[in-house]
Amino acid sequence: MTRVGRVERTTKETSVVVEIGLDGRGEVSVSTGVGFFDHMLDQLGRHGLFDLSVKTEGDLHIDTHHTIEDTSLALGAAFRQALGDKTGITRFGTCAVPLDEALAQVTVDLSGRPYLVHSEPDGMAPMIGAYDTTMTRHIFESFVAQAQVALHVHVPYGRNAHHIVECQFKALARALRQAAEPDPRAAGILPSTKGAL
Repeated sequence: MTRVGRVERTTKETSVVVEIGLDGRGEVSVSTGVGFFDHMLDQLGRHGLFDLSVKTEGDLHIDTHHTIEDTSLALGAAFRQALGDKTGITRFGTCAVPLDEALAQVTVDLSGRPYLVHSEPDGMAPMIGAYDTTMTRHIFESFVAQAQVALHVHVPYGRNAHHIVECQFKALARALRQAAEPDPRAAGILPSTKGAL
């Protein structure tokens, strides 16, 4: 079974094409025009072992918001598409990732219900290059809305903004990878007592 999702999203603000393969080798090609965001998407693909292709052209002459938001929406939709009917998946995933002084704890449920809980240390630097650090939460909000997953992200401590954001994406990658993995003991079984995810 090949689990691949592909989404094209075009508005007056952006043009986005995302393709994700859940059973890949972490081969990543991303281009959004926002360097730090590209770096985070690279973390997601490589540490999740997802083959990920992202091509976004956005209204960067205004700011980075629409580009980042629409890419995240398309990524969530492609991830959901790639999951298919979710039969035989592990469903839940959790991972804690340190990056020097920062620590991210991420837990995900591929539940079919979008929900986000997100916390970061106060007083983070507002910008990492052209990347507005308040967008991290919005990336997850947008992803969750389209992927229809419950996502809890907690960074209890950290000083460096780059480290604080990057460890979140690495932990998310590992948690998603774990949750999306086929469970050999649950082949043909939908992991839900409701009979739907």
